[in-house]
Amino acid sequence: MDTVRHSLMDNKVQLYMRPNSPHWQCACSVAGRQKRATTKEESLARAKDVARDWYLGLLGKYRAGELKEGKTFKEAAQRFIDEFEVITQGQRSPIYVKGHKDRIKNHLNPFFGDKVLSDITPGLVQDYRIHRMKTGRARSEQLKKSLPNGLPQLDDAKPKPPARSTLHQEIVCLRQVLKTAQRHGWLSYLPDISPPYKSSGKITHRAWFSPDEYKQLYNATRERAKNPKKERWRTACENLHDFVIFMVNTGLRPDEALRLEFRDVAIVTDEATRERILEIEVRGKRGVGFCKSMPGAVFPFERLKKRNNGQPTNRLFPKFQRELFNSILDELDLKNDRDGQQRTAYSLRHTYICLRLMEGADIYQIAKNCRTSVEMIETYYASHIKNTLDAAAINVRKPKPSTRAKGGTRKAGDEAEL
Repeated sequence: MDTVRHSLMDNKVQLYMRPNSPHWQCACSVAGRQKRATTKEESLARAKDVARDWYLGLLGKYRAGELKEGKTFKEAAQRFIDEFEVITQGQRSPIYVKGHKDRIKNHLNPFFGDKVLSDITPGLVQDYRIHRMKTGRARSEQLKKSLPNGLPQLDDAKPKPPARSTLHQEIVCLRQVLKTAQRHGWLSYLPDISPPYKSSGKITHRAWFSPDEYKQLYNATRERAKNPKKERWRTACENLHDFVIFMVNTGLRPDEALRLEFRDVAIVTDEATRERILEIEVRGKRGVGFCKSMPGAVFPFERLKKRNNGQPTNRLFPKFQRELFNSILDELDLKNDRDGQQRTAYSLRHTYICLRLMEGADIYQIAKNCRTSVEMIETYYASHIKNTLDAAAINVRKPKPSTRAKGGTRKAGDEAEL
């Protein structure tokens, strides 16, 4: 609480002192907004002179149009957080909501917080990108200098800016805040904050296991299940082996598989193929959906049910053995693909999609079964699967009219075979 207060310039400026500070603070109202600053003076007489100069300087900026009226970014960001958490309840995970809160608190508010919304222009957003790239490097350098000498493997770490996806998520959050301000009439138009100088992105694929690599993997997990390094790890090794086969034969996301209960899975006979498959009720990223597995998923499911006391409400996979999975990948030298992308449990889903495409399955049916879009399949999977290219449709030859020599007779060699 303020203990001492003085008024200046017809009560337009207030001087006060906080209990925990020896310096005088000053406050005023300009352009309909409250402004506060410290005079950095302990003497009341000198603090009054500083406060007068500070107020007149703000008044001059306002009359020159340098101080604008309106809501600040910080106010719009708080309104966005309040709305987003309530409106998306049950549709967005708490982790996603918390991610937006952290981006606003740690990065967006420190840079944009006190700025009036109308001052946020495409140029200012570009300045933010540059600021984040430089800040990322500076923080990395500072971390590197603070490392103890006993960690040589970290001393060689090169400073780097935030990842492209990290910066993209921050810009997405910024756009959502500005849209909130526009909806409430605090912003007349939404500025173009798309990145300049952006070229067409490269076509990339997601890390997966080729048929030979997948064979290596499941042979290794099967061997580890038969001969664990310690007997108390046997159940974990057996569960991991069944997890790998189950995932590659269903295409589930890892979080979807870990949420599965035995009551969500049924063994049925497919009417079209007359094969035993699994019908799975999936709960995950896209809400509730359904999946039909490959026949290869039936035996792992039966083993899991027998091993893990398959009561209806029990989980198929009580836990994902991430350390064991990564250890096996390291032993097989399969942790990274040839492009340097790390393989994770998600790579098993990618493997399912790629193997189905290689067998000639319909992209639309794969997308429905994996609860994703055809566009995602075409962008990240079909672009690098050679079996999706139809040579007969590509290597079409247009018939050419025959050429005749003078005199109306055709000479040998007039038509060249293409």
